[in-house]
Amino acid sequence: MDKVVVPREAWPAFMARAQAGDRQAYAQLLQTLVPVIRALVRKQVDDEELTEDVIQDVLLTLHRIRHTYDPGSPFLPWLMAIAHARAIDALRRHGRRARREVADDDSLLEMADPSFALRAERLDVGEELDGFLNQLPARQRQLVEHVHLQEMSLAEAAQANNLSVSAVKSLLHRALNTLRRSGASHGQS
Repeated sequence: MDKVVVPREAWPAFMARAQAGDRQAYAQLLQTLVPVIRALVRKQVDDEELTEDVIQDVLLTLHRIRHTYDPGSPFLPWLMAIAHARAIDALRRHGRRARREVADDDSLLEMADPSFALRAERLDVGEELDGFLNQLPARQRQLVEHVHLQEMSLAEAAQANNLSVSAVKSLLHRALNTLRRSGASHGQS
């Protein structure tokens, strides 16, 4: 397929066509958006490898949530919000990894039992996760554990909890909002 650049004013129409199942319009739109996404991400991320990872994450997010776009609304702000959120998420993950990395390889050799540090870190993370989950009502906690920790499908979680899939979605939404709020306040303390 030849590279087709979709004009910016046509982006909403192309996304609407993509939402209706037009694969060619979707492919053309994504081809056009990659350089735009790259430019948006580079404003926040100065690491080339991380930039490429974020671009891929943005494209996956676009694919996953394309049904949420309202063709009557401007497209670029919607895209910018997604790119910004994915870049921030990547920078946070990258920062957490960087804080855990050890610069001195010799110090790893001096550790008597390296698995002890890993077990201790897992225990800390597990305790922190339990603390967050304990803030939820029992049914919400159970659904979060089923869907997000045990990786059950929504249908499986609904059946296991004698609920409809829409009830599971609603309870998960409330639970995740509660966890976000408690996580945000936890991070500020």
